[in-house]
Parts: sequence; structure tokens; C-alpha cells
Amino acid sequence: MGRKRYTPEQIVHLLREAEVLLSQGRTVPKMCRELGFSEQTYYRWRRTYGGLDVNHARRLKELERENARLKRLAGEQALDIAILKEASRGNS
Repeated sequence: MGRKRYTPEQIVHLLREAEVLLSQGRTVPKMCRELGFSEQTYYRWRRTYGGLDVNHARRLKELERENARLKRLAGEQALDIAILKEASRGNS
């Protein structure tokens, strides 16, 4: 079964729908089945996106992408420095 990817906006919308269904007395497993995702996904989304509106969720995803890009650059730079140190040790 393929895995469906949701945008942050879709996740926030689904969490709001989940809140409505839960307030109507549905259990978490039943609500998750109705909305089409697992309980584990619901709790993960709630931990990550709970209380956020759509704009904040979008900004959070942008910051996560930027953070990953910067970590990758820092790792590459550290590798370059290590290579240069190793090369300079071999020349003396």
C-alpha cells in the first residue's frame, strides 16, 4: 500500500476535523479510520502541528528544510577541512 504525503496545510485541516469528531464523542481509533490515517500518525501530527494554524505550519516546514540544508553544508565544510588537514600533514 502506497504512502500518502500530506502538506502541512492538509495536516492542520485534518487535525481540526479530528478535534470536531472527538468532541462529538468518537474514539481516536474510529476517528482515525474515518479520516484515513493511523493512530500513530495522528499522535505524531498532534505533537508536531498541534495548536498551529496553516501559516505557522507552512513556516515550520520551511524552517525544517532550511535547517537540513544548513546541516548538510556544515557537514560538507567539516569534511573539506578534515581533508585539507590530512593533506597538509602529509606534505611535511
